[in-house]
Amino acid sequence: MHPAGYLLPVAAYLYGSVPFGFLAAKLLKGIDIRRTGSGNIGATNAARVLGRKYFPPIFLLDFSKGCLPTLAAGALFASASYDPHPMVVLTGLAAVLGHVFSIYLSFRGGKGVATCAGVFAVLAPLGTLVGLAAWAAVFAGWRYVSLASICAMPPFLLCVYAFSPEPLGRGIFLALLASASTVLVIFLHRTNIKHLLSGTEPKVGRLPPTEDDPGPARLYRQSAIACYPEGDRWSALVNARTV
Repeated sequence: MHPAGYLLPVAAYLYGSVPFGFLAAKLLKGIDIRRTGSGNIGATNAARVLGRKYFPPIFLLDFSKGCLPTLAAGALFASASYDPHPMVVLTGLAAVLGHVFSIYLSFRGGKGVATCAGVFAVLAPLGTLVGLAAWAAVFAGWRYVSLASICAMPPFLLCVYAFSPEPLGRGIFLALLASASTVLVIFLHRTNIKHLLSGTEPKVGRLPPTEDDPGPARLYRQSAIACYPEGDRWSALVNARTV
């Protein structure tokens, strides 16, 4: 193999760092997506800001950030699914880290779900399908993208360990990458977990309020409170909470 192949992790990181959701929002509407909606640069928030028709292309572009470098590394290092060469695993990890810690956005980025899916579609295709099925089932039942993403990770991880030839032997690099990715994705959704527990997490089709664009519910509460006398703010809050 040509020594340049060992530069693939660097190329994977640089490609993984390309913030497609951020660029789409900037180019199409002149919006900084980090200050709108949930503040995330991924396909879900881009769809909230730009419209649902933009979800598939942005998701596929983020997916490609994990899939294409991993495929290229697998071809160069003659690697197979569930038994990848360590350099292939390193390339996949670099792609995910690029998306999460983008060099083009001061080392801030997305939550890595689509890019992880791209990496493991190559390295662990059956586990990825199981994770996708779990994601679809949870999303269909509750309409929370964040909850679906979180719930997809444990069954995916179990499948990786189940189908890896030696998860604690020659397949340990894949097992470690899958474990690290699971922990990373769930950790990056920690704010969403708080919102889910408090009942403030937006479902698909609902734009969460921001300071610049507070949304109708918050505006209603503010106006309702302003209409009540100073000493009766509690009644205003109680009535406004029904929105």
